[in-house]
Amino acid sequence: MTEAIYSELEDIAKSYYDSNDAYHFYDEIWGGEDIHVGIYNSDNEDISTASKRTVTYLASKLPQMNDSTRVLDIGSGMGGPARYLAKQHGCFVDCANISARQNEANRTACEQEGLSDKVSVYDTSFENLPFDDSCYDVVWAQDCIVHSGRRERVVSEAARVLKPGGHFLFTDLMMTEGAPHEVMQPVLARIHLDSMGSYAFYREIAEQYGLELVEQEDMTHHMATHYRRVKEELLAHYSNLARRCSKQYLDNMVEGLDTWIEAADGGHICWGILNFSKPL
Repeated sequence: MTEAIYSELEDIAKSYYDSNDAYHFYDEIWGGEDIHVGIYNSDNEDISTASKRTVTYLASKLPQMNDSTRVLDIGSGMGGPARYLAKQHGCFVDCANISARQNEANRTACEQEGLSDKVSVYDTSFENLPFDDSCYDVVWAQDCIVHSGRRERVVSEAARVLKPGGHFLFTDLMMTEGAPHEVMQPVLARIHLDSMGSYAFYREIAEQYGLELVEQEDMTHHMATHYRRVKEELLAHYSNLARRCSKQYLDNMVEGLDTWIEAADGGHICWGILNFSKPL
């Protein structure tokens, strides 16, 4: 495989997730499995438990998986969902992710759990996937497409590598239609973008690339709960986190979380599940 070439925004995301601050923060707060929005049964539930519930709920949206199922997890992070799918359903999972540090943690965890024959980890961009056409039964993504400045390209690549009959299943952080600029500007500044996707955007782009909507489920209330829980845990464990992360990083994170919570409470950003299929 040739060495990946990243866009400017991808380089920013890669540098962030490879940094000591981000790596240790997410490892401490989420427990080293994933860094995705959780589905909460209560306002004070453990973040790791809620995050794992998101994975199991997403998996329930798919047709029966087995040892002949091939899954591509784009923006796979620390690999918790990929390992879950491999263990629970026996499927083979390829992880495509730009953070070398997260990928190394994923590979190590796979080795420790005896999953190296089931989960393969690739240092690559989801905007330019190094895989053949029509080779995956499922393309899976959690809260990562938001980081792309070329979201249409991500959807087109997912459609390209899907087999006919396959599913593109993902969650993402999105903006609502007509969200005011003055509210969105600080939100977008956090991710170095000038826009976010929306339900309508993803439906339109997916249709352009031959995908059909199976289901759209809005779960924004969990996003607001999630960011409140992250802030609560950050503040509760600030002293311990400060031994591994810089104070500036932690203080900026608190400010950023407040911005996202405010936007969510105001109905300007949303979070949910989109499930598309590729016709036979």
